[in-house]
Amino acid sequence: MTSQPHDTPGPRRTTSRTDWITTPIDPRLLRGALDVERTAHGLLPHRLPARARKQIPDGQLAMAEAQPSGVRVVFRTRATAVELDVLATKRAYPGVPPVPDGVYELLADGRHTGRAVVSGGNVQTIDLATQSAVTTPGPPGTARFPGLPAGEKDIEIWLPHNEVTELIALRTDAPVEAVADGGRKVWLHHGSSISHGSNAGAPTEIWPAVAAALGGADVVNLGFGGSALLDPFTARAMRDTAADLISIKIGINLANTDLMRLRAFGPAVHGFLDTIREGHPTTPLLVVSPILCPVQEDTPGPLVPDFDTPKLRFRAVGDPSDRTRLTLTIIRNELARITAERAAEDPYLHYLDGRELYGDADYAELPLPDEIHPDTAAHRRIGERFAEHAFGDGGPFTTKNV
Repeated sequence: MTSQPHDTPGPRRTTSRTDWITTPIDPRLLRGALDVERTAHGLLPHRLPARARKQIPDGQLAMAEAQPSGVRVVFRTRATAVELDVLATKRAYPGVPPVPDGVYELLADGRHTGRAVVSGGNVQTIDLATQSAVTTPGPPGTARFPGLPAGEKDIEIWLPHNEVTELIALRTDAPVEAVADGGRKVWLHHGSSISHGSNAGAPTEIWPAVAAALGGADVVNLGFGGSALLDPFTARAMRDTAADLISIKIGINLANTDLMRLRAFGPAVHGFLDTIREGHPTTPLLVVSPILCPVQEDTPGPLVPDFDTPKLRFRAVGDPSDRTRLTLTIIRNELARITAERAAEDPYLHYLDGRELYGDADYAELPLPDEIHPDTAAHRRIGERFAEHAFGDGGPFTTKNV
């Protein structure tokens, strides 16, 4: 990896030293992204490949897949100070409390060593009622991590899970080099905003990151806020992505968007699984149904924001008497039936009821702040339970089943 002295204008440095080194952001430094896009500012990580992005039908998924949940900048260095220049795109919702700035976390040899936020950046203002959006341009900023331990070490900078982030430059006080694959299993996961990390405080605190750390796996997180909708292009992206372990957590978005009826749901699940199996015929594949969500258990969508409460909350407004429409109870029953039938011919297919990760007792102790998304403490619990189930003794992701 070629590095060069910093000799171009940029965001203010933390010291006046002249021996800082600027390393161009290179795809080899990225983990957890399926694609990168060269922009006027630098490199934009994507969690869906270009072919899939051309087929995205709405702005919600376009925004979600460009938010780098689970994506990290990885390198080896002796540096004791690291700076990452970025252009963030932040979100704002009229009538709703401000969205906190995205968090950057630095791990040195796997240990949490630094945390930063970046001011400035673009601001995308989104109308929750119409989903229309207007973007106001803003300036780049810098995530700074001083005072790192001396000596050679592997650095991971986890990018904000909920903030589109264009990577401009990496600046250090010692040379950096790309890190070879450490031999850990690659876990490819797809899910909704809960898998994306909604309401978690930092990128390593989202439940897939928690589970991956406990399970010793490298996660590729295809959790897309509002967009786990059995889209064929997502299935094809998973089919074509190298992975040792695969999981899909589906259901909540299909209920809260009121996207399809029961008649279409079963064939769509079969088609999604068939496509994944085209590329991964014997890879352990775990299907996870929704965690407990009382507002959608027996009431179909659509889900709408409730602005009559001090904090943003959501409620389902569908007709519970219409049994052709999807509720979480119906979805769990169908997923259990479909996976049981397929498992008779597919011994590497497994099923997990999401209420084993977060159920009634958890809702009483750690309620969903907006009635849909878990908070940081609940993310931790979900991640721990998933790791115990999937990576624990005899679990679907253990050596016995791989």
